[in-house]
Amino acid sequence: MPAAIPCIAGNEVHVWRASLDLDSNKMFCLEETLRQDERARAERFNSERARSHFVAARGILRNLLGRYLESPPQSVQFYYGSNGKPSISRSTAGHPLRFNLSHSHGLVLIGIAQDREVGVDVELIRGEVAGEAIASRYFSEKEFEELSELPAGMKAEGFFRCWTRKEAYIKARGEGLSIPLKSFSVSLKARTQEVLQSPDHTEWCLQSLDPEFGYAGALAAEGNTMQVRYLSWTP
Repeated sequence: MPAAIPCIAGNEVHVWRASLDLDSNKMFCLEETLRQDERARAERFNSERARSHFVAARGILRNLLGRYLESPPQSVQFYYGSNGKPSISRSTAGHPLRFNLSHSHGLVLIGIAQDREVGVDVELIRGEVAGEAIASRYFSEKEFEELSELPAGMKAEGFFRCWTRKEAYIKARGEGLSIPLKSFSVSLKARTQEVLQSPDHTEWCLQSLDPEFGYAGALAAEGNTMQVRYLSWTP
């Protein structure tokens, strides 16, 4: 970790990337910062890998938020909205931070911003999942048409580029599955300006992320501009 967490400017979003596959000593240190409800939730996972990834992701999140708030990681208290989106408890002194977390197959992304809602999503690109049956069920007509136009070798990447952009937007809004996935559209193509078309009256920025080879990621943040700063967490 760097000696100090950099300050977040008003238009900045910090995106932290970390591996969840850690040795037992580092896992012990992270697990010690979790609260009882988080430990109980970890114990409900059937696989040891899923349990350790949850513990690592929560521990890393607490480590980062504690440093932004200049508080011990275990002292950070979370408040959960009606659809389960966590935020820092109103009783926690410190900066007006907003955050969001996503992890997939051993990789975690954490987005942190100030005074603006934020959503992040990461997925391992898996060709066996990226089928037209799923796309036709969850993608808008415009998204499905754009996916169908992609060459066969680019369809899996395009599928997950669309999926992560949609998930990041939904997570930023914090309303969960009450937002129908077909009620808005995002663009799919790489190396072009990300486009979000939604009846939502709030302004949102949308940006794809390339966290690691073989993964797709996306970030959504409240407002009409954002400057993304990429950082890596290391134990």
